[in-house]
Amino acid sequence: MNITEVKIRKFFSDGNIKAVISITIDNSLAIHDIKVIQGTDRLFAAMPSRKDENGIYRDIVHPIDSETRDKFERIILAAYENYVALESIMNDEQF
Repeated sequence: MNITEVKIRKFFSDGNIKAVISITIDNSLAIHDIKVIQGTDRLFAAMPSRKDENGIYRDIVHPIDSETRDKFERIILAAYENYVALESIMNDEQF
């Protein structure tokens, strides 16, 4: 299973949520609303979730094992960091 596309849907310069991302897996399955969040120690990817009847957020879709979660997070965060770098270059060139 491979991530074949990563799209930065929204980018935020302020706050803990840094981006909202969609990925495509094996050119066959899309997962939307993955969030890049600035935690206390590092950036991380939060899978799409919703609040249950007890007010607890539960992932709607998520990797089953830590190896797959780590692989997805590395790819998602690398795409985010590339996007931030390109945004920085584009902003520098406008002046």
